[in-house]
Amino acid sequence: MKTHKVAEALKAIQDRWLRAWPGALADWSPFVQLHEPAWCYTIADEKREHLSGSFAMIRLRDHSIVISMRQIEANQLEDFGPEILAHEIGHHVLCPGDLTDNARLIARIRRGLPSVESYAPYIANLYADLLINDRLQRSCGRRMDEVYKKLLPKDASGNLWLMYMRIYESLWNLPAKSLTSEAVSSRVNQDALLGARLIRAYAKDWLNGAGRFACLCLPYVIEEKERNKEGCRIWCDTLQAGEGGLPSGLADIDDDELDGNIHPAEDSELTGLDPIDMGELERAGIGRVRGEESGRKTLKSYRSPIEYAEILKASGVNLGDREIAIQYYRERAVPHLIPFPVKPAPTATDPIPEGTDLWDPGTEVERIDWHSTMMTSPIVIPGVTTRERLTGNSPGQDPEATPFDLYLGVDCSGSMGDPAFSLSYPVLAGAVISLSALRAGASVKVVLSGEPGSTVSTEGFIRVQQEVMRTMVSYLGTGYSFGIHRLAETFHEQAKLPRPVHILLVSDYDMFQILNDEVGGQLGWDVAREAVQRCKGGGTYVLQLPGYPESTGQTHGPLIKRMQEDGWNVHLVNSMDELLDFAKQFSRTRYHNRGM
Repeated sequence: MKTHKVAEALKAIQDRWLRAWPGALADWSPFVQLHEPAWCYTIADEKREHLSGSFAMIRLRDHSIVISMRQIEANQLEDFGPEILAHEIGHHVLCPGDLTDNARLIARIRRGLPSVESYAPYIANLYADLLINDRLQRSCGRRMDEVYKKLLPKDASGNLWLMYMRIYESLWNLPAKSLTSEAVSSRVNQDALLGARLIRAYAKDWLNGAGRFACLCLPYVIEEKERNKEGCRIWCDTLQAGEGGLPSGLADIDDDELDGNIHPAEDSELTGLDPIDMGELERAGIGRVRGEESGRKTLKSYRSPIEYAEILKASGVNLGDREIAIQYYRERAVPHLIPFPVKPAPTATDPIPEGTDLWDPGTEVERIDWHSTMMTSPIVIPGVTTRERLTGNSPGQDPEATPFDLYLGVDCSGSMGDPAFSLSYPVLAGAVISLSALRAGASVKVVLSGEPGSTVSTEGFIRVQQEVMRTMVSYLGTGYSFGIHRLAETFHEQAKLPRPVHILLVSDYDMFQILNDEVGGQLGWDVAREAVQRCKGGGTYVLQLPGYPESTGQTHGPLIKRMQEDGWNVHLVNSMDELLDFAKQFSRTRYHNRGM
């Protein structure tokens, strides 16, 4: 009976809040459209929605707002439905807005919190709340100050929280101790005044102000860490905002991200000092010059795989290291993709419809014949009811372009680092070439090998990008070189290849040693020569020789000549970072629009 009365009381609160929902949306724009919040009545409901530590949260993946009615009643917040709903809507409309900007915000906050980066999601949440609450309080007449008075934690001690609350008092011209639980020091007061000025100055450019806010909070965050405090987390509604999603465009670093990592006291936008005065301070040993004023040319900067992974995890993305590595190398590769080399055929063909067949989820969505699929069943189940149109060919008049399939062998021995934690140029170059091949219609087989030791490869020649990349970012760390004898597993005498294959092997000078090894009665040199003859599409060694070209000389010169006589192309690089240039030029300069 008691449980029933509690449920009725919570339902009554929910009905009041639902009536406030249109007004909360209108606080941001009459055109904002979000679906109704998910209402949680019990702890089980909160666990199902992954709500913990706070009475409300957002999810950017599905543009959701989650509200715990149980906690709303426990904290006596029933009368603040318009304020709390408008606040949560603000996270979707203003800050962080979407998955990518949420991750970019985390990245900038992390850069301003050296040694305490784990606090970045918390500080990012505080910063976003300042932007949203200031707008609601001043422009919409919402009682955000009253919400904070109601929610002031009993253990709200520590200079970080005092400074944060003092920023609100400064923004809203509230008397001292309206929101702060005690008198603040002159240092905290001065920092709070800077923080309030920062919020107003960067209200419309909040991403550029994030790093500055983090620098302002840094000494206080260090104090929190030393006190082993978790902070006042009841308002932390964006900590898991990115859960279930995957932002893009984070592999490269924005120029203003690096320039924004300054303390607000050094920002001419806030201090009133012009750039000349800031230069004088720099020469005097105070502060530093911002990037755009320093006269230095800014080069494109990229994150390391480990930093990329940490940003995604901090923003709430719950993927494993390998899945994140796939996304990282795909982002790095996309700007460099080029068409894969093609081989002219005598005549092209025109397609002739020849019925339908079951559509495989591993192939392109464009191949689905929706009319036949809906005729099969009104309920679409991929791989079960989906159908694709089969076509035959009739001779045409125009030349046809047939792409080479690609066999990509990558050295994954102990000398190669794990691509999930440090940048691997062999993997990046392999991603550029293999994704170009897939884009052109070729099939790809990726083989990672560290011999003597182990190997991993795709299941033959495939066209599934995710599987190609998943194999590419795997790591073995065994042996000393790519196992040249692995070629015999694919290019043996009985092998029937539907199309010409180009073999591309990425390794280092250890390749010369393994070519002289004998496995199963076959010398490595013989295996390589027979493979390049049987593949019909040529082969290329890409080898790192430190000190090249001087190092080739008497040591490697005869071996390279032997490779070429066996039918292989040989491309030498001095360092692994040169592999990216090779990957970009590979198709264009050697094989694009050429024959064998």
